[in-house]
Amino acid sequence: MKAWTMIASVGAAGIAVLGVAMANTNPEQAEYEKYAVQRLTTYLKTDVCQKTPNFLQNLIQLNCNKLVDSANPQIRDIIAATTARQNYVIFSLYRTEIKIDNLLPNYKFESVGAFDNFYTYKAEQQ
Repeated sequence: MKAWTMIASVGAAGIAVLGVAMANTNPEQAEYEKYAVQRLTTYLKTDVCQKTPNFLQNLIQLNCNKLVDSANPQIRDIIAATTARQNYVIFSLYRTEIKIDNLLPNYKFESVGAFDNFYTYKAEQQ
């Protein structure tokens, strides 16, 4: 019986240490916003800009990648205004719904933050 008590004690201590570590590494909203801006910027450059016809870029004398870079502060503001965080102490859930204009598609992102990292488990165009 002593062996089970010792195993249970070690297991409980391990869970407590893990919980404290997770609570100390639960990222804040500002960190999420930085992560989300980087992810959205990468998406815009690799998907949206690559699909923009060259003749259209030449017609309006616009470099899509430079436009995305110059819009970075506005992208962060949009993400900050459209993100809801649910803090569960040991991890956080972030829900971002981007709706800029009726002419543009809406996007919804859901991410979890834990151990100073983020994992986006849902990203969809609505």
